[in-house]
Amino acid sequence: MSFIKKILIANRGEIAVRIMRTSREMGIKTVAVYSEADKHARHVQLADEAFYIGKSPVHESYLRQDAILQAAQESCADAIHPGYGFLSENAEFAEKVIGAGLIFIGPPAQAIRLMGDKTAAKKIMRKAGVPVIPGTKDAIANAKDALKKAEEIGWPVLLKAAAGGGGKGMRIVENADEMDSQFERAASEAETAFGDARIFMEKYLKKPRHIEFQIFVDHFGHAVHLFERECSIQRRHQKVIEEAPSSVLDDRLRQKMGAVATQAALACNYTNAGTVEFLIDENRDFYFLEMNTRLQVEHPVTEMITGLDLVRLQIETAGGKALALKQDEIQANGHAIECRIYAEDPKNNFLPYTGEITHLEPPDGPGIREDSGVARGDAVSMFYDPMLAKLVAHAQNREQAIARMLRALHEYRIAGVVTTIPFCAWVLKHERFKQGTIDTGFIDQEFFSKEISETLGFSEEEKKEIAIAATLFELTQSSDHERTNSNKTGISNWRRRSWKNL
Repeated sequence: MSFIKKILIANRGEIAVRIMRTSREMGIKTVAVYSEADKHARHVQLADEAFYIGKSPVHESYLRQDAILQAAQESCADAIHPGYGFLSENAEFAEKVIGAGLIFIGPPAQAIRLMGDKTAAKKIMRKAGVPVIPGTKDAIANAKDALKKAEEIGWPVLLKAAAGGGGKGMRIVENADEMDSQFERAASEAETAFGDARIFMEKYLKKPRHIEFQIFVDHFGHAVHLFERECSIQRRHQKVIEEAPSSVLDDRLRQKMGAVATQAALACNYTNAGTVEFLIDENRDFYFLEMNTRLQVEHPVTEMITGLDLVRLQIETAGGKALALKQDEIQANGHAIECRIYAEDPKNNFLPYTGEITHLEPPDGPGIREDSGVARGDAVSMFYDPMLAKLVAHAQNREQAIARMLRALHEYRIAGVVTTIPFCAWVLKHERFKQGTIDTGFIDQEFFSKEISETLGFSEEEKKEIAIAATLFELTQSSDHERTNSNKTGISNWRRRSWKNL
């Protein structure tokens, strides 16, 4: 087993802070990398060492493999943890890390490469006997061929980028008339986002639920799963609220899907942490969707119900330690819910919101965990993902977890930027969410189908107050003096009104 003494975290924000905390508990020193925009960031301040790697745009900093590897060598790091996003699923980077004599805290480059290509991944899954959504086995050359395939599969169909994820290059096609335009858009977006315009097609499942299984595999071929996470609350195909366990699974289906998840991991010679994602249709039949070859944003809900530290397991596995976990020994206790807190404006199609965080007071109390990479005075810039924090609530059962999360959202104090806090509260109070009758189209069906102020539950009188407060808030953004003196705490009236309605 390799003894890791120093880890460079090739990432930023809350995930860099998260990795540093476990590393410190393990007695491992940490190295941060940062861009011009992040020179005063929290992850830089918490690290034992920090290296500047370039200007603010990601392609000039966090995607610069040469600069990151140079920082690792200069700091004498033993290993690199990629976090999620950026280079975390880049097979070339994983190879370069190993080539430089360092430990890559993640899966082998070949597994990243195989699972990153959606068409190759599905071929492997079919061969391994894993249920796969009906669709094309190879990329489609053009819209004409796509139309033929769609007629064979049956409408509606889903066009997806072969090398993509996160909803990029994804289009639902309802009928033949839409195929030409949607295929062109999907290919163009895939080329822009991933440098790969290849598109494949699969049957579009109506009202599916998105269920993923956390898996771990050590270097000795021992694989386990740490139960499932429900990820059906999404906007623009990206998760917003996650929970564990899922309300749709019973013990029989959970065991079956968990076994398939570990089978899928072993089929591609996987090691370390990974997530096997499935869609479940209205008949509770499940299908392989994709495999994420990294730690997930929503991993804290799994940690809360299992009591396990997934980052610690990643580091130990990368160092060559065998998993001490046996499947029948892993227990799930209670229920956990995670809300992603974004600097986004839900009433404006979740448009990212930039600005300075003028006040920040996160919630705490029994069963509450907040993973954050920002502090008061930090600027939310246009250069990076607008997620500010992850708020997690854990309780004995789902009903209590929902109540605990609502309490925490009500206590959350943040000003200077518009956030998704009121939206998260709206979801948790929605009758369909409380009953567990959700699917991946929930936000489109329930949120965007109505006037936003009505959706968020405001009365006519409150709507007028909000309109006035929002106008005043926008006006005060032009003056720091006015913003900090709008009330005794420096918190905007708009934000106060939003809290009142949580």
